[in-house]
Amino acid sequence: MSALSLHQVSHSSFARKAPSAPRPLRLTRRGRIVLIGAPLVLLAVVLLSLSGFFNSPAKASDSAAGLAVTPTVTVTVQPGQSLWAIAGTVAPDRDARDVVADIVQLNNLGAGSVIPGQQLFVPTR
Repeated sequence: MSALSLHQVSHSSFARKAPSAPRPLRLTRRGRIVLIGAPLVLLAVVLLSLSGFFNSPAKASDSAAGLAVTPTVTVTVQPGQSLWAIAGTVAPDRDARDVVADIVQLNNLGAGSVIPGQQLFVPTR
């Protein structure tokens, strides 16, 4: 017996394999959603933007054509005066409740109270 033994080595096990054809691209569920959703969102944004260009802008002159201007006078509130006193002085022929409501609306008075020296627009009709 000898201490040497020979083994036959096959070269086929060490040979490099030829590169195989690339596999087809497979999209995940998330990828399909992005692939379909992103263009749809972009299309919606473009359509909404274009619809804003084709809509005509509002014209103040057309909308205000049928409105009548209420004639007013400017009144300075004196000490001790209330809205009721001012309404009775300026328009004695009208109901004071209507005049007070008009004064509150014209002057944007939330609480309906006034202070001396305050300038008010008061309707004359």
